Amino acid sequence: MNRKYRAEKLFTGHEFLGEDWVLITNEVGKIIDTVPIHEAGESVVYYPGTLLPGFINAHCHLELSHLKGVIPRHTGLVDFLMGVLQHRNTDSLVIQEAIEKAEKEMILNGIVAVGDICNQTDTLLQKQKGRLKYHNFIETNAVLPAMAEKRFNNALEVYHQFSHTPYRNSIVPHAPYSVSSELFSMITSLPGNKRLCMHNQETQAENELFRTGKGDFQRLYDALGIQHSFGNLPVNSSLQQVLPHFKPESSLMLVHNLATHDDDIEWLLKKRPLEECETSFCICAGANLYISNQLPNIPMLSDSGIPLVIGTDSLASNDELNIYHELEIIHERFPAIPWEKLFKWATLNGAIALGMDNQLGSFDKGKTPGVVQVWGGKANRII
Repeated sequence: MNRKYRAEKLFTGHEFLGEDWVLITNEVGKIIDTVPIHEAGESVVYYPGTLLPGFINAHCHLELSHLKGVIPRHTGLVDFLMGVLQHRNTDSLVIQEAIEKAEKEMILNGIVAVGDICNQTDTLLQKQKGRLKYHNFIETNAVLPAMAEKRFNNALEVYHQFSHTPYRNSIVPHAPYSVSSELFSMITSLPGNKRLCMHNQETQAENELFRTGKGDFQRLYDALGIQHSFGNLPVNSSLQQVLPHFKPESSLMLVHNLATHDDDIEWLLKKRPLEECETSFCICAGANLYISNQLPNIPMLSDSGIPLVIGTDSLASNDELNIYHELEIIHERFPAIPWEKLFKWATLNGAIALGMDNQLGSFDKGKTPGVVQVWGGKANRII
């Protein structure tokens, strides 16, 4: 039997429709149609608030869920990274319980799919239960060229273990400051490895490192005993230095972008034209505030024409895994951005960025995107 839904507003993934429209699905949530109310017939269920497709969490670190509340707020990125390195290894049972709890939280908050960063296989067992859809971004890093092959092979081993799940996987670089040219080459040359992401310009210190070889990041390298070769490069930023490593046929999600500027966007659009390359900016507002108490210039990023998507980052850097709360943060600080645009970032744009838009992200006929109600400051999964 088909199910029929009506609300104050219906966001389709593309646009808002008013309360005189009805969403029709089958019993498992496959979209049959959206029709005017006079064509819907009987048994239409009304919901206050807004109905929209399930949220896409484009960037998460589910494997760090056990670090909730462990690392203090507003430390800045370098001290946050050192905190993760110090505390991430603990009892495996504690890690598994935290992962299961965090996934349940995402489901309750209306999230249907996740772009999840994986450095190891801690999340594999939970993902095999099939409760959410995932694209697993197997992350690797090596500043020293001599370590590139070993680290890449380690990532390949994790990649192959995740290949036994029903989800898609790719090997991705961690960040410009943590990946050598040699490792970048191995990542982008791997056959079929075309859906990529990278932590990008999460702090001004990252750009300073590439321009001068100095700044706050030097404390991280000193702590790790690494001699780096960054600095005095003929570029203005980390993004401009590493962007040539990415092939035009690969999709690229740039995550955080707190220190991304106009000249970076100009460079990005020159190297990856919108009509030829799939690129997106991922905004993780809650994590940016938690770590550095700053936000990227979201209106500037939006005005670039490059699609925006929304992520939560990890519970190490956020109080909750809640995409609607991320949108509320953005709306509070940038009220001129309309909700129609915000909802699209969190639904259809995210599905496209993860390569899941054939099933998720909008109420187009034939998709099974989930249905979420936003009302009273909360998002609730209906189906």
